[in-house]
Amino acid sequence: MKGLKKKRRIQVIVVAALALVLSTALIGYAMRDGINFFIAPTQVAENPPGPEEVFRIGGLVEPGTLIRGQGETVSFRVTDGGASVPVTYKGVLPDLFNEGEGMVGTGRLIEGVFQAHEILARHDETYMPKEVIDALKEQGIYQEPGGA
Repeated sequence: MKGLKKKRRIQVIVVAALALVLSTALIGYAMRDGINFFIAPTQVAENPPGPEEVFRIGGLVEPGTLIRGQGETVSFRVTDGGASVPVTYKGVLPDLFNEGEGMVGTGRLIEGVFQAHEILARHDETYMPKEVIDALKEQGIYQEPGGA
């Protein structure tokens, strides 16, 4: 009788471990397209990701680089003070998107140009995403809102 209980206990543990491994694998598979890493322009310039990698880039829209093309096509450069990366985007930009302001884009780096499929800008006059603030502070060009 003791041998049967021990065998049953081992079977339950093995089945539970397999269920845990399977559920972890399914969660990872489901999230593979939902995880986007933030990369600053300096990091993109130093170590460019492959064209198949979707990531987020953020910084300030470099003044004098915003070009509105035919229809909804827009190009500009995003910078963190250390490097700048050319960006193209086809779509309607957020209302508060301007040169010299913070932005975050999601897309791919193809032949040295970040092709964004989503652009986010601040939602009020003082907000800037934490990742952008950190990247700008790292380059020494971030200024607190309303401060010097």
